Amino acid sequence: MVTITPFMALRPEAQLAKAVASRPYDVLNSKEAKVEAQGNPHSFLHITKSEIGLSDSIDIHSQEVYDKAKENLTAFISRNILFRENKPCYYIYRLTMNGRSQAGLVCGSSVADYENGLIKKHEFTRPEKEQDRIQHITTTGAQTGNVFLAYRNVPEIDQVINGWMHDKNPQYDFVAEDGVQHSIWIVSDDHSIETISDLFKKYVPATYIADGHHRAASAAKVKAAMGDAATENADYFLTTLFPSNQLHIMDYNRVITDLNGLTSEAFIKKLEQDFSIEKKDAAYRPEALHDLGLYLDKQWYKLSARSGTFDATDPMAVLDISILEKKILEPILGIADQRTDKRIDFVGGIRGLGELEKRVDSGDMAIAISLYPVSIEQLFAVADSGEVMPPKSTWFEPKLRDGLLTHLID
Repeated sequence: MVTITPFMALRPEAQLAKAVASRPYDVLNSKEAKVEAQGNPHSFLHITKSEIGLSDSIDIHSQEVYDKAKENLTAFISRNILFRENKPCYYIYRLTMNGRSQAGLVCGSSVADYENGLIKKHEFTRPEKEQDRIQHITTTGAQTGNVFLAYRNVPEIDQVINGWMHDKNPQYDFVAEDGVQHSIWIVSDDHSIETISDLFKKYVPATYIADGHHRAASAAKVKAAMGDAATENADYFLTTLFPSNQLHIMDYNRVITDLNGLTSEAFIKKLEQDFSIEKKDAAYRPEALHDLGLYLDKQWYKLSARSGTFDATDPMAVLDISILEKKILEPILGIADQRTDKRIDFVGGIRGLGELEKRVDSGDMAIAISLYPVSIEQLFAVADSGEVMPPKSTWFEPKLRDGLLTHLID
């Protein structure tokens, strides 16, 4: 069973919460972050994307950037933009988008659980991205990025979380510029804290990384590198745990630069070996498993995988992203590794099918492929089997904001 812990969050004063809260560091490039933080000295981007306060020519992975993040974090504390909770607490973080809400528990999750496989992964990590987070955590002494975990929902836990939100007022409650409402409650009552800890220890055998594989891996490596000097806080990393019955996974689509030397007609002909193909009059978003959308030469197609093209008993092989990889990307287009091949790019479902059409119609890409979303149960099945999904398989929306709750490891 998993071990979680309350922690003393570093957080903003209530009146500054909206100004401090920033989009996750890894969904913005440096240029976008600089524009977003312009005119807002309270933005947490000054800490998570600290290169925005340095020369445009700087290497974003240089030590100067991490030192600037530490400098800015220290300044935020000294200017009373951020303060540290006076006792360990749990926090409830509710996100509301388009009338739909999901509430998760913000807590410390055990590095030992991660190392022992109780916190399950479904993606490989990239060393350069890990090293970036390792340097950021080591230099600042803070875990600024939240790891989004899922667990199979437990009615007893749901009752406690929902009851607290019903009976108490949130400490933070604001609507961000993208229309998403962010509400956070502080669970400071000792009895409630003990109850929540015990419920997870009793009913939750494992949690699953939904978003934040690099942040989790980096936290574990920082703790290991500290050796005997590791603090008790370093034994845990910043996580928000969402019950599976509240999560919504969006599609994560692909665009590809060329047809590997094939004409459009020859490409369609090769697809017919494994898919039945139907022309569509409008943009096509797959409505069921094993259906894919294809946009080519300003025409949308529905591709339906033929019987026998996948193993329905294999948790990996049954995924549409695996069918795409094994029947189209690798054998026809010559794309063997989606993580490294520069001919493929990924478009989150939040951007809509119009973004796929735009990328192709501009001439930058030859085709776009729309996918049916991976389900949360499929994600659990793959992680339980020890398999690893192709990169960019799941897109979770809405996103947690950085800066509202930070975990210090010093």
